[in-house]
Amino acid sequence: MPAFTATAPAKIILFGEHAVVYGRPAIAVPVTSLQARAIVRPEPRAPHGQVRLVAAAIGLDALMEELNPDHPLRRVVELTARELGAAYLPACQINIQSTIPVASGLGSGAAVSVAVIRALAAYLGKSLPDEVVSTLAYEVEKIYHGTPSGVDNTVIALRRAVYFLRGQAIQPLRVGRPFTLLIADSGIPSPTATTVSEVRAGWQQNPAFYEQRFDQIADIVQQARLLIENGQPEQLGDLMNRNQILLQEVGVSSPELERLIATACQAGAAGAKLSGGGRGGNIIALVDEWSAATVSESLWKAGAQGIILTTVQ
Repeated sequence: MPAFTATAPAKIILFGEHAVVYGRPAIAVPVTSLQARAIVRPEPRAPHGQVRLVAAAIGLDALMEELNPDHPLRRVVELTARELGAAYLPACQINIQSTIPVASGLGSGAAVSVAVIRALAAYLGKSLPDEVVSTLAYEVEKIYHGTPSGVDNTVIALRRAVYFLRGQAIQPLRVGRPFTLLIADSGIPSPTATTVSEVRAGWQQNPAFYEQRFDQIADIVQQARLLIENGQPEQLGDLMNRNQILLQEVGVSSPELERLIATACQAGAAGAKLSGGGRGGNIIALVDEWSAATVSESLWKAGAQGIILTTVQ
């Protein structure tokens, strides 16, 4: 019997991380060079309803019923089956593979969820609208991140740049002219749930301070949207630098990230900032065809553990 496969891209947040949790907008884009893949293989000899989950990268090989009810992979399978009206799944094995680094702000958890949802739907001979896929993945994001913004599941399910405002309809973002980013991995894990909860604790203690900075970030996001849609991406660098200062002020940067950001700008990037939860994970730098190689080489020398060149279009 045939296998059913689905993939989902990584994502990066261009502007608006953390503030988006507090009702401000964010801009995020897919990174198609990094992918999560789910492969569903029928197991006709196994008992009906038996699902085996295999994810070699994390050392997982178990029957679904053996996993904790709140395990993200068990949760996404059960939610998808319910959405598709399947009380019991025909016996199968779900293999999960991914080239997306974990805990790096690239949406690895959401990408795995989206890939599993689509592969299971195909296995059952059905398909789900992007909005439903995003909603299901969001429920799993709550396990990963506690209070997720909804950005990851949205941009990954749609596979295109989005302007995101929590509680409002998804707004695909028109990219007036393609532009290039370098994504540099600090090599330090960035557990989003931790930084989100710490920002919330700070906000509860001093709401006026945080609200002011979230408002400033929202203004940057609006300016960035206009530049992207009007085909003026070369002007995004200054906005990236300003956004980074505000992220420093709310406490989600780190010396390692600051070193990579400074290195990128000194080597010719038009601007740079962290992307995602912060404290570790990735930085992004705005480059062009002339500066990309020099900035990349400088970031390697400064200790970057991985570098990806991606075009936003």
